[in-house]
Amino acid sequence: MTTATVSPSLDWAKVDLSQYPRVTTAPPGPQSAAYHERCCAFFKGLSGQVKLFPVTFESGRGCILRDVDGNEYIDFSSGIYVTTLGHCHPKVSEAVAKYAHQLMNAHDFTTPIKTELCEKLADVLPGDLNGFQFYDSGTTAVEAGLRVMRAASGKNEIVSCFYDYHGKSYGSVSLGHIRSQVYGRVRAPGSHMVPRPDAYRPIWTTDDGSIDTDAYLRFYDQYLSKATVGDVAGFCLEPIQGWGGTIMPPDDFFPKLRKFCDERGLLLMIDEVLASWGRTGKWLCMEHWDVVPDIVTIGKGFGNGFPVTCVAVREPYKESFEAISASSSYGGNPMACAAALASTEVIEQENLNDYALHLGELAMKRMRRMLDEHAIVGDVRAKGCLMGIELVKDKATKEPFDQAGTLVYQKAFAKGLAWIPAGHILRMSPPIVMDEDTLIKGLDIIDEAIGETARELGAG
Repeated sequence: MTTATVSPSLDWAKVDLSQYPRVTTAPPGPQSAAYHERCCAFFKGLSGQVKLFPVTFESGRGCILRDVDGNEYIDFSSGIYVTTLGHCHPKVSEAVAKYAHQLMNAHDFTTPIKTELCEKLADVLPGDLNGFQFYDSGTTAVEAGLRVMRAASGKNEIVSCFYDYHGKSYGSVSLGHIRSQVYGRVRAPGSHMVPRPDAYRPIWTTDDGSIDTDAYLRFYDQYLSKATVGDVAGFCLEPIQGWGGTIMPPDDFFPKLRKFCDERGLLLMIDEVLASWGRTGKWLCMEHWDVVPDIVTIGKGFGNGFPVTCVAVREPYKESFEAISASSSYGGNPMACAAALASTEVIEQENLNDYALHLGELAMKRMRRMLDEHAIVGDVRAKGCLMGIELVKDKATKEPFDQAGTLVYQKAFAKGLAWIPAGHILRMSPPIVMDEDTLIKGLDIIDEAIGETARELGAG
């Protein structure tokens, strides 16, 4: 285990566990319910996590969220993987406030702060990823990245994987797991999906029962030759599947996929909107496998809550931005660039990539105890502060236990843990500034909720 500790300058985020979490009114409380009812008279299309626990938040600082009834929660969600540095990080807030008073938007004209951000990105990113465009959402960045793929390759078809998530526009949805007729009764032309290795639920295994990554690549080769029209630009994948349930690839998958693409003249685009900027203990999650993608999208924690995302491309593909009408109304505005630069500097100065890795190791040690002690826990996984617990009805059959997932989520939330459900998979993304004791406290709450749920369902 690494020995990183919280930097003294991050003491502002340390949680006094004698005070937190604090649940004084059974949540969702009466004021939460009242606000929620008023808002939902107009506001529709809520996420599953809100529908399962409709609390109304009013403020947050560091690793603590406060609702309108005065309850205070340990945050294991980071605003859905966004506030990686905690809520209202002083350096990020100050940077945004400065430009909110100085210069809010200058379209895609050059500004000093944008220039400084570009130079910093070129410095911290691996390889020759040194061409950038900025956007205001992950979906918009993904769509721009896909256009770059097509412009750079001169080809149209793109391959993604089962259970990937890339956004909610027609093009990005067509490469993801969301299935709804409102996006069209067919996927966008040229969109393909193939299975990817999942060590817990493998399709192909070797004689000794371990996952056979090579078998997946052999299938890809067949698929490209039989199921496409031979106009494939490349692959677009998540490094770790977030929305799909924190699904980790085997360590040999991406190095082999990189070689596979290089041998066939295909581009490799990695959607790191969720997994980048300290979330897994690296600037890019792909650095865990020493793989440099041709195109990468960066987001969520990039601005620590401020809406800013990035498409980064390798040196040979920079000019492809010229071919796609790459600019946007809000992308690269001074406030956004200030938030992203401040977030980057905090991670760098506080050595938070290493600290996130340390928290992930600490979490795995605690979650392995849950795996050993609970019959309904089938698998646990973590890379940095991207964590998951998979609930099953039977460890041998691995049948998903969605009912248990819902109950554990609600029970832990009621005990003062704000976090993320995904059916039978429990997802956790605590801020990477969280102190060790608070991380363990959050996991203890989950452990307690799992035990209560197993007993209630007669599965313990």
